[in-house]
Amino acid sequence: MFLLGMGTAAAFLMNDTVAIVGTPIALLLALAYGVTLGSVVSPIGNPQNLLIAVNGQVPIPFLTFAKYLLLPTALNLVACYLLLRLFFRDAFRPGALAHASTPVRDPALAKLARASLLLIVTLVLVKIVVVAAWPQVDFRLTYIALAAALPILALSPKRLHILAKIDWKTLVFFAAMFVLMESVWRCGAFQRAIAALPVNLTSIPMILAVSVGLSQLLSNVPLVALYLPVLIQAGASTPALIALAAGSTIAGNLLILGAASNVIVIQNAEERSGDTITFLEFARVGVPLSAINVLVYGLFFTVIR
Repeated sequence: MFLLGMGTAAAFLMNDTVAIVGTPIALLLALAYGVTLGSVVSPIGNPQNLLIAVNGQVPIPFLTFAKYLLLPTALNLVACYLLLRLFFRDAFRPGALAHASTPVRDPALAKLARASLLLIVTLVLVKIVVVAAWPQVDFRLTYIALAAALPILALSPKRLHILAKIDWKTLVFFAAMFVLMESVWRCGAFQRAIAALPVNLTSIPMILAVSVGLSQLLSNVPLVALYLPVLIQAGASTPALIALAAGSTIAGNLLILGAASNVIVIQNAEERSGDTITFLEFARVGVPLSAINVLVYGLFFTVIR
């Protein structure tokens, strides 16, 4: 249930956000894998999915992502649960859980946060209907994020305090990363390296393999920033773009450095409770889990095509 809950939250709130919120109350590995897998099925589930949905002009993005990724992601969440149960049997012993109830310190802000969450869900549904019925209407995914922030920024007297608490370092990191990747693209070195390879990098098996492998070196968002233009220039199909989203996201399950959300989980755990996950502990479950993930998505793309 925990994996399912974290996965569902990540699909709507972006995986890095859920990682920040969930670390103090979660089994660290279950949280890391859960937010990674859950974020696959939504175009706003993580930064790379949003990049693909917007720049790749994916039609009716919420429905398209769900069409290709909802069922295999559900199967991969089950596989994740079984692997965690296999590797950490002691953690699954039956017994009553001790729940700690934390009082709401700011009821007014809590109401605004609930309003923002409701606004996100409502706008996602509106986006699906509008794009399906009137595709000419310019209803961008970024509008959802901006509108959802308005209740808190416009109505809370603590807006300046909230703005000051935003993780600006991470935001600057992402902005600088996109500037760097655009520079790499414009210099042409990446394109020349791609052209020299004796394989078809636009086939779905190769997209999955490259996404998972190179994300361990570049991290998944920079990888997508470079790989997506290659696929767009080659006239890649929608399934190929969705395969890039799936491969670059599940890359976070292989090794710690495959996704920023993993680093966030571990950093927050170390700062708040002193708990941590070593590289080998993560890989012990992550390597077989990633192999299963790639197999499930690969088979599903073959069948649905």
